[in-house]
Amino acid sequence: MRIRRTTRTLVAALATVLLASSVAACGNSDTGGDPGGDETMTLGFSQVGAESGWRTANTTSIKEAAAEAGIELKFDDAQQKQENQIKAIRNFIQQKVDVIAFSPVVESGWDTVLKEAKDAGIPVILTDRAVDSADKSLYKTFLGSDFVKEGRLAGEWLVQNTASATGPVNIVELQGTTGSAPANDRKKGFAEAIAANPNLKIVASQSGDFTRAGGKQVMEQFLKANPDIDVLFAHNDDMGLGALEAITAAGRTPGKDILIITIDAVRDGMQALADGRFNFIAECSPLLGPQLMELAKKVHAGEEVPARIETQETTFTQQQAKEALPNRRY
Repeated sequence: MRIRRTTRTLVAALATVLLASSVAACGNSDTGGDPGGDETMTLGFSQVGAESGWRTANTTSIKEAAAEAGIELKFDDAQQKQENQIKAIRNFIQQKVDVIAFSPVVESGWDTVLKEAKDAGIPVILTDRAVDSADKSLYKTFLGSDFVKEGRLAGEWLVQNTASATGPVNIVELQGTTGSAPANDRKKGFAEAIAANPNLKIVASQSGDFTRAGGKQVMEQFLKANPDIDVLFAHNDDMGLGALEAITAAGRTPGKDILIITIDAVRDGMQALADGRFNFIAECSPLLGPQLMELAKKVHAGEEVPARIETQETTFTQQQAKEALPNRRY
């Protein structure tokens, strides 16, 4: 009888342990996205598009960094349309991602959808491009470049390298996507830098939408309307590369007959600079992925982050481009 009672006691104890384990397992299956838990964090990212070599490198950096950081990335390509980005952000909200990040197509028109994300308790990070919302609580931080500074650096180089010019210096400007932060800010910085020199005059300025095709098309128009062009300022390398084709087709030598200043410093642009077809590039690094993943983890955990985080960048002349090209990552 003592043996039977002992056996029954052991069986009862084992059943109790199994029941407790089952209850614990059920409880662990629903952590509700607790930032302190071990669940994989989900990041919804809406990209502007694939309009340039810079944007392609930016997308690659984000995807690779997410995989390395163990973050589940839900990626959307807006194809340079604001309505597509707004739709993507609303989809991210419905999917209850942990963090939303996006590079805005244009600066204006985001308040409504960003408030929806805020009301859903999902923090938002702006990357590469800013928005003009007066309500700074709609997003946690901005990660990217100082576009005004980039335009200013381009203008300062031109002022220094045309100081000996006695007559007018006619400039044409290939702007980025109309209404976008880089287009607005680079234009502003460049204009501020050349304002003190009355010889430097912008005779035409038009959007090439940050694309090579757009740069070529608009440059063709510039050349027909303004036969005496001395300088081209392109808001990115790709538009400058497209303009090269138009300049060459018009029988003029890029880099000599027309000085070419661009922004970005992607590999194709750097090669054009090394070859003497471009004259100066202000860098804008697309490799934001690692910094973005670090920020996403911090805001998901409820940590305080700076309102603005700028990337470290430089400028390039022909010789500097030659030296940098062998190790260029994009």
